[in-house]
Amino acid sequence: MNAFFQTGVFEIAFPLFLIMDPLGNLPVCLSMLKDFSPRRQRRILLRELLFALFITVLFMYLGAGLMNVLNIHQSTLRIAGGVILFIISMKMIFPKTDGNATEAEKDPFIVPIAVPLFAGPSLLAAVMVYGSRGDGNLTVLSGVLLAWGASVIIMLTGPALARLLGQRGLRACERLMGLILILLSVQMLEDGIAYYINHLLKP
Repeated sequence: MNAFFQTGVFEIAFPLFLIMDPLGNLPVCLSMLKDFSPRRQRRILLRELLFALFITVLFMYLGAGLMNVLNIHQSTLRIAGGVILFIISMKMIFPKTDGNATEAEKDPFIVPIAVPLFAGPSLLAAVMVYGSRGDGNLTVLSGVLLAWGASVIIMLTGPALARLLGQRGLRACERLMGLILILLSVQMLEDGIAYYINHLLKP
């Protein structure tokens, strides 16, 4: 039972961690907060990550009810989530150079760090999928907290990690995550199509 629970938690936490993409978001966040001291940077990042966690958990618990109200099938959500993940992963592997991408207010509040950098459409779609599968709220919540906790550790050690890896190292980690995320997005698409065939097409 414990082994099954732990396996389910890690199966949920790993893709969520990749979607949160703390290594990819790290240089963007640091450039936004470059005018603050390292201590103030950590406080702002922790605050924004707490906002992101609250929004993610909210969608996890309300996602199934929202799907019922809007009459959205699980297959639709899984296919849509897979498409979104695929697009996000392609952007991670082939990022666009945009000089205005990191411009923000000196102290960003909720936007853009909490939303959409961490609690973006792909993450919210993923937690809605997990929450609607009936895997168990405790398992899904534990997976979310595990992925969020790992992201917090990386972000709070961001300045030191950025100096250690350098810009090239951070880009390499982001693209590696993008490659893994492509596989997960295709798997989500396959699951959505299989669910549609088995549950909606068959009488």
